[in-house]
Amino acid sequence: MAALKCAGVDFQWRSLRVADKVETVTDRVIPLTTYPASLLAALPRRNEWVFSSPAAADGKIAEPRIAHNQVLAAAGLPHVTLHGLRRSFGTLSEWCEVPVGVVAQIMGHTASALAEKHYRRRPLDLLRNWHDKIETWMLEQAGIDFKPEQAPCG
Repeated sequence: MAALKCAGVDFQWRSLRVADKVETVTDRVIPLTTYPASLLAALPRRNEWVFSSPAAADGKIAEPRIAHNQVLAAAGLPHVTLHGLRRSFGTLSEWCEVPVGVVAQIMGHTASALAEKHYRRRPLDLLRNWHDKIETWMLEQAGIDFKPEQAPCG
């Protein structure tokens, strides 16, 4: 995500185009839910990078853990790694009864079952539908009052 380019964020179709180790030619397109979209829209645009850094030689953040740890400390939260957040997404998605294959596809995991590898082709709209449900549940659990109309619209 540190290498996410502004051109890879599509607010109209609510998607992100991210570099991927599996989809190396086309990158991977994942749904962009409304809450992160509102946060991304508020970031300053200094160059081609979403997570730009005026102090970095290449113009983008290189080490997100520093800022991540500062945010945890400021919020008084216990330490959790960035990868721990990724694992939590996978685990917490079960509370929303999201199909395992949908979660795996959003997270960029390669398909493990035969049917997933050869027969399941989920379009972005279907992934977004489930991702929105996960987001709604997580925001409720966190006590964040967010209305989707607060999100940017293109």
